[in-house]
Amino acid sequence: MRFDLTDLRLFLHVIEAGSITHGATRSHLALASASERLRGMEEQAGVRLLERSRRGVIPTEAGDALAHHARLILRQSALLQRELDVFADSDRGTIRLLANTAALTAFLPDALAPWLAAHPRVRIDLHERASAEIAAALDGGLSDIGIFSAAVEHPRLTTHPFAVDRLVAVMSASHPLADARALTLDALRHEAFIGLPPGSALQAHVDAHARALGCTLNVRIRMASFDGICRMAAEGVGIGIVPDTAARRSPRGLPLRRVRLPDPWARRELVLGYRDLEGLSPAARKLAAHLATRQKTKNPAA
Repeated sequence: MRFDLTDLRLFLHVIEAGSITHGATRSHLALASASERLRGMEEQAGVRLLERSRRGVIPTEAGDALAHHARLILRQSALLQRELDVFADSDRGTIRLLANTAALTAFLPDALAPWLAAHPRVRIDLHERASAEIAAALDGGLSDIGIFSAAVEHPRLTTHPFAVDRLVAVMSASHPLADARALTLDALRHEAFIGLPPGSALQAHVDAHARALGCTLNVRIRMASFDGICRMAAEGVGIGIVPDTAARRSPRGLPLRRVRLPDPWARRELVLGYRDLEGLSPAARKLAAHLATRQKTKNPAA
């Protein structure tokens, strides 16, 4: 068999996403190219690796075996690259970083900017993912560092406290519920909402808890940023659910009200995680230390 590293990464992305289309996107491949690679892998292996259905794909028993070895190979490949980087330059290279929505928008810009300015030869390949996907990617060697919810199980990962993500409901100051001290999602289920785009990790988090209540949120419009949600909410378009840090950054004078969400899922502890500190490049180790130390002393959500 002649599987290359791109094949192995693609296969892991596909089974983690449960979709060839989404796996191809994460691997930066065209769908046709990804499908051809997967067919070629099955032809070389001589067995079916994926079960395909209208709901997506899942690995066969042979696919599970391949995934296990793919993670080992990619992890060893990353370790080899790290060791070679030491000989080349200990302060350069690309760091693969995954973060959930709250970390990506509310915490990382301030944390990363000064560090990147001080390390001009380092690049960061940053992507948004749901917390469970981040933990799986770290475990599988598909990312170096991740920031995700502490509620996700991560038995093989090393983690450090990063921040506290508190979600709040935002609405116009003239909204009938604007003076409430706290509102549960159940109390808001019949309201009109302003959401994030499909695929947003935070939106998926909120939607999952809405489904647990037996409802689907009435989303009137979706905005690409928390600032956009807050501005729409202030104009009376609907209710948004955003991190408290994002709501507090709204321009002064905006007729916006923040109302606490007492639901347990609305308070999330975020952690910084990685698989193996020694397996990280020198640059990635420096970044991990910077993020862990910075958030212990300067947690904007505490």
